[in-house]
Amino acid sequence: MSSNPVFRPDDAILGAVKQARPTFWCNRDYRPSLDLSAQEALKDAITNWEMLAPLLERLFPELKTSGGGIASDLIEVEDLRDGLGYADPRFGRLFVKADHALPVAGSVKARGGVFEVMMHAVMQARAAGFLAPDDDITMLASQAAHDFYSRRTIAVGSTGNLGLSVGIAARTLGYAVVVHMSAEAKKWKIERLRRFGAKVVQHQGDYNLAVAAARDAASRDPLTYFVDDEDSELLFSGYSAAAQELASQLKDADIEIGPQRPLFLYLPCGIGGAPGGIAYGARGVFGPNVHCFFAEPVQAPSALVQMMHGAEKPISIYDVGLTNKTEADGMAVATMSGLVARHMQDRLAGVYTVGDDDLFRWVALAFNCLKMQLEPSAAIGFGGPHFLLNTEQGRTFCKTHIAPSAMANAVHVVWTTGGSFVPDLKFQDFVDRGDALDLESELMKDVGF
Repeated sequence: MSSNPVFRPDDAILGAVKQARPTFWCNRDYRPSLDLSAQEALKDAITNWEMLAPLLERLFPELKTSGGGIASDLIEVEDLRDGLGYADPRFGRLFVKADHALPVAGSVKARGGVFEVMMHAVMQARAAGFLAPDDDITMLASQAAHDFYSRRTIAVGSTGNLGLSVGIAARTLGYAVVVHMSAEAKKWKIERLRRFGAKVVQHQGDYNLAVAAARDAASRDPLTYFVDDEDSELLFSGYSAAAQELASQLKDADIEIGPQRPLFLYLPCGIGGAPGGIAYGARGVFGPNVHCFFAEPVQAPSALVQMMHGAEKPISIYDVGLTNKTEADGMAVATMSGLVARHMQDRLAGVYTVGDDDLFRWVALAFNCLKMQLEPSAAIGFGGPHFLLNTEQGRTFCKTHIAPSAMANAVHVVWTTGGSFVPDLKFQDFVDRGDALDLESELMKDVGF
């Protein structure tokens, strides 16, 4: 990485980023529009999920009621508005897309990790002649298939949730699993993986180091397949189909997204695969009427730094003097995925950052009001409407891209990403920490930009 990165015209924001202050950055290259390439990619993703559904239903009993679909609820959260400071009607309607409670893996990573493992399993079985094109895909849940996969390995690098989703899916099929975990990985996630029979290799370095180690080890074993969170089109595709699920839920709620009712998505971001895939799919569904913002911790804003810098050359948060230390372990990532940065170059509306204390405040608020069980990283989306409506940067964005009369009709969706698998005692620690803080959000006191 360069020690003296050359930034683009957003240098004024960089001071707040370096001071680890809550910051809001709007993408100068953002172009809301119909997106034919995103539409076509979304169709392919949906087709593949439909192909996998009978197998998933056979493998995971919890998916029988959904016909093999991995889906979460869309919940309007009126009871949170006062505590978040969003009671004013100008904030429109506020929803949670509850991926913190997704079946199989308990986080948004179920959408990507399960998809990639299952797609690889299908392709591997077909390449070996084990599964013919017209065979019933549920053959891959048989003992013969389990024996076939047991001679093979799937590897991944993770801070936790991707490792869980890949490990659960791969072990259910019969694969040996190796998960390389970064220093930020939580002990309970490591223990859960080991209970599933995965081999966990712990590293003292950060997420990017763990991924590099996993990639290197996998490259030396022809029977190992590496799930590359930094550069996987399959992961990206798996996440994208969530946008069609959201569209169906909004339609069921009689909410029509359009120029007079814009949609804002607030997406927690680590390496970028999950939020990038969801944002890409959303462009395919909603075109110019959806505006996606990534959300990151103040000490680990890899997407903010990368997108501000431009997608052409990788840059690390260490290059701007930040530590990568955060309680939001799933977002403790120093460098954004280059694949995602390229896809988001003119599709991402912006990025904002939040301090850890606010994450705990919002975890406690969501639990105390609605009994939602969120990880700190999953609560970060709750800051989005504040940045959009209460900051000069946000107001300028709205004047530029939103019809003047439309904001009060807007639909704000906070995408929660993990938490339902957190052990009860650990989760109670989160709530206790949030309850011990004063009620006023740090965002209300200090926003760098």
